Amino acid sequence: MAVKLNYVARETGSNLWRNVSLTVASILTVAVSLSLFGGAQIIYHGIGNATARWKGGIEFIVFMNPEASQDQLDAVRSSLVDSPEVRDVTFVDKAAAYEEFKQLFERSPEMIDAVDETAMPPSYKVAPATSDAEIISQLGQQFENDPGVREVVFAFETVRTMQTFSRFVRLAIIGISLILMGAALLLVLNTIRMAMFARRREIEVMKLVGATNWFIRVPFMLEGLIQGVVGAFVAMIATWGLKRGFDVWLADNQDLRIFQGFQVSNAQLGGTWLILILFGCLVGAIGSGVAVTRYLDV
Repeated sequence: MAVKLNYVARETGSNLWRNVSLTVASILTVAVSLSLFGGAQIIYHGIGNATARWKGGIEFIVFMNPEASQDQLDAVRSSLVDSPEVRDVTFVDKAAAYEEFKQLFERSPEMIDAVDETAMPPSYKVAPATSDAEIISQLGQQFENDPGVREVVFAFETVRTMQTFSRFVRLAIIGISLILMGAALLLVLNTIRMAMFARRREIEVMKLVGATNWFIRVPFMLEGLIQGVVGAFVAMIATWGLKRGFDVWLADNQDLRIFQGFQVSNAQLGGTWLILILFGCLVGAIGSGVAVTRYLDV
Protein backbone atom coordinates (compact mmCIF):
# COMPACT_ATOMS: atom_id res chain seq x y z
CA MET A 1 0.00 0.00 0.00
CA ALA A 2 1.62 3.26 -1.14
CA VAL A 3 2.00 6.15 1.29
CA LYS A 4 0.08 9.19 -0.02
CA LEU A 5 1.04 12.72 0.94
CA ASN A 6 -2.51 13.83 1.74
CA TYR A 7 -2.94 10.82 4.04
CA VAL A 8 0.37 11.50 5.80
CA ALA A 9 -0.47 15.19 6.27
CA ARG A 10 -3.97 14.46 7.55
CA GLU A 11 -2.91 11.74 9.97
CA THR A 12 0.10 13.69 11.25
CA GLY A 13 -2.04 16.76 11.92
CA SER A 14 -4.66 14.61 13.63
CA ASN A 15 -2.05 13.01 15.89
CA LEU A 16 -0.58 16.38 16.86
CA TRP A 17 -4.01 17.81 17.70
CA ARG A 18 -5.23 14.79 19.68
CA ASN A 19 -2.30 15.15 22.09
CA VAL A 20 -1.97 18.91 21.94
CA SER A 21 -0.82 19.32 25.56
CA LEU A 22 1.95 16.74 25.20
CA THR A 23 2.85 18.16 21.79
CA VAL A 24 3.22 21.66 23.19
CA ALA A 25 5.23 20.34 26.15
CA SER A 26 7.56 18.46 23.79
CA ILE A 27 8.06 21.50 21.54
CA LEU A 28 8.74 23.81 24.50
CA THR A 29 11.23 21.39 26.05
CA VAL A 30 13.06 21.04 22.75
CA ALA A 31 13.00 24.82 22.32
CA VAL A 32 14.37 25.52 25.82
CA SER A 33 17.14 22.93 25.55
CA LEU A 34 18.21 24.13 22.10
CA SER A 35 17.94 27.79 23.17
CA LEU A 36 20.38 27.10 26.00
CA PHE A 37 22.72 25.31 23.61
CA GLY A 38 22.44 28.15 21.08
CA GLY A 39 23.01 30.72 23.83
CA ALA A 40 26.19 28.91 24.88
CA GLN A 41 27.42 29.06 21.28
CA ILE A 42 26.62 32.79 21.04
CA ILE A 43 28.55 33.54 24.24
CA TYR A 44 31.45 31.36 23.09
CA HIS A 45 31.71 33.08 19.69
CA GLY A 46 31.22 36.54 21.19
CA ILE A 47 33.94 36.22 23.82
CA GLY A 48 36.19 34.50 21.29
CA ASN A 49 35.84 37.49 18.96
CA ALA A 50 36.26 39.97 21.82
CA THR A 51 39.55 38.37 22.89
CA ALA A 52 40.80 37.53 19.39
CA ARG A 53 43.63 40.06 19.59
CA TRP A 54 45.02 38.20 22.62
CA LYS A 55 45.19 34.77 21.02
CA GLY A 56 48.50 33.02 20.39
CA GLY A 57 49.94 33.76 23.82
CA ILE A 58 49.86 37.54 23.41
CA GLU A 59 50.01 39.13 26.87
CA PHE A 60 50.56 42.81 26.11
CA ILE A 61 50.46 45.24 23.21
CA VAL A 62 52.80 48.18 22.72
CA PHE A 63 50.84 50.96 21.01
CA MET A 64 52.96 53.52 19.19
CA ASN A 65 52.00 57.14 18.51
CA PRO A 66 50.43 57.62 15.08
CA GLU A 67 53.19 60.16 14.35
CA ALA A 68 56.02 57.87 15.49
CA SER A 69 59.00 57.93 13.13
CA GLN A 70 60.36 54.85 11.42
CA ASP A 71 63.48 55.05 13.60
CA GLN A 72 61.31 54.94 16.73
CA LEU A 73 59.33 51.98 15.37
CA ASP A 74 62.55 50.14 14.52
CA ALA A 75 64.06 50.87 17.93
CA VAL A 76 61.11 49.40 19.82
CA ARG A 77 60.99 46.39 17.52
CA SER A 78 64.70 45.73 17.99
CA SER A 79 64.35 45.93 21.77
CA LEU A 80 61.45 43.46 21.70
CA VAL A 81 63.10 41.02 19.31
CA ASP A 82 66.41 41.09 21.19
CA SER A 83 64.78 40.51 24.58
CA PRO A 84 65.24 36.91 25.81
CA GLU A 85 61.92 37.23 27.64
CA VAL A 86 59.97 37.73 24.38
CA ARG A 87 58.91 34.67 22.41
CA ASP A 88 57.19 36.35 19.46
CA VAL A 89 56.43 39.86 18.16
CA THR A 90 53.80 40.81 15.58
CA PHE A 91 53.69 44.26 14.02
CA VAL A 92 50.28 45.77 13.24
CA ASP A 93 50.50 48.71 10.83
CA LYS A 94 47.98 51.54 10.52
CA ALA A 95 45.94 49.80 7.81
CA ALA A 96 45.57 46.60 9.88
CA ALA A 97 44.86 48.65 13.02
CA TYR A 98 42.08 50.50 11.18
CA GLU A 99 40.52 47.19 10.13
CA GLU A 100 40.59 46.01 13.76
CA PHE A 101 39.05 49.32 14.84
CA LYS A 102 36.19 48.95 12.34
CA GLN A 103 35.49 45.41 13.56
CA LEU A 104 35.72 46.46 17.20
CA PHE A 105 33.23 49.34 16.76
CA GLU A 106 31.07 47.77 14.08
CA ARG A 107 27.96 48.79 16.04
CA SER A 108 29.06 52.45 16.20
CA PRO A 109 29.34 53.76 12.61
CA GLU A 110 29.59 57.34 13.89
CA MET A 111 32.90 56.47 15.58
CA ILE A 112 34.22 54.82 12.43
CA ASP A 113 33.27 57.88 10.36
CA ALA A 114 35.02 60.18 12.85
CA VAL A 115 38.40 58.40 12.54
CA ASP A 116 40.50 57.69 9.48
CA GLU A 117 43.41 55.32 8.92
CA THR A 118 46.10 57.96 9.49
CA ALA A 119 44.95 58.44 13.10
CA MET A 120 45.43 54.77 13.93
CA PRO A 121 48.38 53.90 16.17
CA PRO A 122 50.62 51.11 14.88
CA SER A 123 51.41 48.50 17.50
CA TYR A 124 53.44 45.46 18.47
CA LYS A 125 51.63 42.42 19.81
CA VAL A 126 53.98 40.65 22.19
CA ALA A 127 53.94 37.01 23.25
CA PRO A 128 56.34 36.63 26.23
CA ALA A 129 58.41 33.53 26.81
CA THR A 130 56.96 33.22 30.32
CA SER A 131 53.48 33.15 31.83
CA ASP A 132 54.60 34.79 35.08
CA ALA A 133 52.41 37.90 35.48
CA GLU A 134 55.03 39.85 37.45
CA ILE A 135 57.76 39.27 34.85
CA ILE A 136 55.35 40.17 32.02
CA SER A 137 54.40 43.37 33.84
CA GLN A 138 58.04 44.34 34.30
CA LEU A 139 58.78 43.54 30.68
CA GLY A 140 55.94 45.69 29.38
CA GLN A 141 56.78 48.59 31.67
CA GLN A 142 60.24 48.77 30.13
CA PHE A 143 58.70 50.17 26.95
CA GLU A 144 56.21 52.64 28.45
CA ASN A 145 58.65 55.57 28.36
CA ASP A 146 60.40 54.73 25.09
CA PRO A 147 60.27 57.45 22.41
CA GLY A 148 57.23 57.06 20.17
CA VAL A 149 55.37 54.73 22.57
CA ARG A 150 51.80 55.81 23.30
CA GLU A 151 50.83 53.15 25.86
CA VAL A 152 51.30 49.53 26.83
CA VAL A 153 48.11 47.51 27.30
CA PHE A 154 48.18 44.25 29.23
CA ALA A 155 45.81 41.27 28.92
CA PHE A 156 46.36 39.84 32.37
CA GLU A 157 43.41 38.88 34.54
CA THR A 158 40.61 40.60 32.61
CA VAL A 159 41.05 38.68 29.36
CA ARG A 160 42.05 35.47 31.10
CA THR A 161 38.97 35.68 33.34
CA MET A 162 36.75 36.27 30.31
CA GLN A 163 38.17 33.25 28.52
CA THR A 164 37.88 31.03 31.60
CA PHE A 165 34.35 32.28 32.23
CA SER A 166 33.45 31.58 28.60
CA ARG A 167 34.65 27.99 28.80
CA PHE A 168 32.92 27.36 32.14
CA VAL A 169 29.61 28.91 31.07
CA ARG A 170 29.64 27.10 27.75
CA LEU A 171 30.27 23.70 29.36
CA ALA A 172 27.70 24.30 32.10
CA ILE A 173 24.98 25.48 29.71
CA ILE A 174 25.69 22.70 27.20
CA GLY A 175 25.49 20.16 30.04
CA ILE A 176 22.11 21.51 31.15
CA SER A 177 20.86 21.66 27.55
CA LEU A 178 21.88 18.03 26.95
CA ILE A 179 19.90 16.96 30.03
CA LEU A 180 16.89 18.90 28.75
CA MET A 181 17.34 17.39 25.29
CA GLY A 182 17.14 13.98 26.92
CA ALA A 183 13.91 15.04 28.61
CA ALA A 184 12.61 16.38 25.29
CA LEU A 185 13.43 13.09 23.60
CA LEU A 186 11.46 11.20 26.26
CA LEU A 187 8.53 13.61 25.85
CA VAL A 188 8.51 13.11 22.09
CA LEU A 189 8.67 9.36 22.60
CA ASN A 190 5.79 9.46 25.08
CA THR A 191 3.71 11.70 22.82
CA ILE A 192 4.08 9.26 19.92
CA ARG A 193 3.33 6.32 22.20
CA MET A 194 0.13 7.99 23.41
CA ALA A 195 -0.92 8.72 19.83
CA MET A 196 -0.36 5.09 18.87
CA PHE A 197 -2.22 3.83 21.92
CA ALA A 198 -5.22 6.06 21.11
CA ARG A 199 -5.35 4.63 17.58
CA ARG A 200 -4.47 1.02 18.34
CA ARG A 201 -7.77 -0.37 16.99
CA GLU A 202 -7.48 1.61 13.77
CA ILE A 203 -3.94 0.30 13.34
CA GLU A 204 -5.15 -3.27 13.81
CA VAL A 205 -7.82 -2.78 11.13
CA MET A 206 -5.28 -1.20 8.76
CA LYS A 207 -3.03 -4.23 9.13
CA LEU A 208 -5.95 -6.56 8.40
CA VAL A 209 -6.68 -4.77 5.11
CA GLY A 210 -3.05 -4.98 3.99
CA ALA A 211 -1.41 -1.72 5.12
CA THR A 212 2.39 -1.94 5.07
CA ASN A 213 4.54 -1.20 8.10
CA TRP A 214 5.79 2.07 6.60
CA PHE A 215 2.27 3.18 5.71
CA ILE A 216 1.40 3.02 9.40
CA ARG A 217 4.71 4.30 10.78
CA VAL A 218 5.37 7.38 8.61
CA PRO A 219 2.71 9.72 10.13
CA PHE A 220 3.93 8.96 13.65
CA MET A 221 7.58 9.48 12.71
CA LEU A 222 6.75 12.72 10.93
CA GLU A 223 4.89 13.89 14.04
CA GLY A 224 8.05 13.57 16.13
CA LEU A 225 10.15 15.25 13.45
CA ILE A 226 7.77 18.22 13.32
CA GLN A 227 7.98 18.64 17.09
CA GLY A 228 11.77 18.73 16.91
CA VAL A 229 11.89 21.15 13.97
CA VAL A 230 9.33 23.56 15.46
CA GLY A 231 11.28 23.55 18.74
CA ALA A 232 14.45 24.30 16.79
CA PHE A 233 12.82 27.27 15.04
CA VAL A 234 11.73 28.68 18.41
CA ALA A 235 15.33 28.27 19.61
CA MET A 236 16.59 30.07 16.49
CA ILE A 237 14.40 33.07 17.32
CA ALA A 238 15.68 32.99 20.92
CA THR A 239 19.36 32.97 19.84
CA TRP A 240 18.71 35.84 17.41
CA GLY A 241 17.11 37.75 20.28
CA LEU A 242 20.14 37.07 22.50
CA LYS A 243 22.52 38.32 19.82
CA ARG A 244 20.38 41.39 19.21
CA GLY A 245 20.20 42.05 22.94
CA PHE A 246 23.99 42.03 23.24
CA ASP A 247 24.28 44.35 20.24
CA VAL A 248 21.89 46.90 21.73
CA TRP A 249 23.42 46.68 25.22
CA LEU A 250 26.95 47.26 23.97
CA ALA A 251 25.87 50.02 21.60
CA ASP A 252 24.33 51.87 24.55
CA ASN A 253 27.39 51.34 26.79
CA GLN A 254 30.42 52.57 24.89
CA ASP A 255 32.44 52.72 28.13
CA LEU A 256 32.55 48.90 28.24
CA ARG A 257 35.76 48.91 26.23
CA ILE A 258 36.84 45.35 26.91
CA PHE A 259 33.50 44.05 25.56
CA GLN A 260 33.36 46.20 22.42
CA GLY A 261 34.67 43.30 20.35
CA PHE A 262 31.89 41.05 21.64
CA GLN A 263 30.04 40.34 18.44
CA VAL A 264 28.74 37.35 16.56
CA SER A 265 28.99 37.39 12.78
CA ASN A 266 26.10 36.39 10.55
CA ALA A 267 28.12 33.35 9.46
CA GLN A 268 28.57 32.25 13.09
CA LEU A 269 24.88 32.81 13.81
CA GLY A 270 23.94 30.87 10.67
CA GLY A 271 26.21 28.01 11.71
CA THR A 272 24.56 27.94 15.13
CA TRP A 273 21.13 27.84 13.50
CA LEU A 274 22.14 24.89 11.33
CA ILE A 275 23.29 23.01 14.44
CA LEU A 276 19.98 23.78 16.18
CA ILE A 277 17.96 22.50 13.19
CA LEU A 278 20.11 19.37 13.04
CA PHE A 279 19.72 18.67 16.76
CA GLY A 280 15.98 19.37 16.59
CA CYS A 281 15.60 16.89 13.74
CA LEU A 282 17.69 14.31 15.62
CA VAL A 283 15.66 14.62 18.82
CA GLY A 284 12.38 14.30 16.91
CA ALA A 285 13.59 11.48 14.66
CA ILE A 286 15.18 9.44 17.46
CA GLY A 287 12.21 9.88 19.81
CA SER A 288 9.63 8.93 17.21
CA GLY A 289 11.83 6.18 15.74
CA VAL A 290 12.26 4.50 19.11
CA ALA A 291 8.55 4.87 19.83
CA VAL A 292 7.33 3.24 16.61
CA THR A 293 9.92 0.48 16.90
CA ARG A 294 9.23 -0.26 20.52
CA TYR A 295 5.51 0.32 20.92
CA LEU A 296 4.06 -0.34 17.46
CA ASP A 297 3.85 -4.06 16.88
CA VAL A 298 3.99 -4.01 13.09
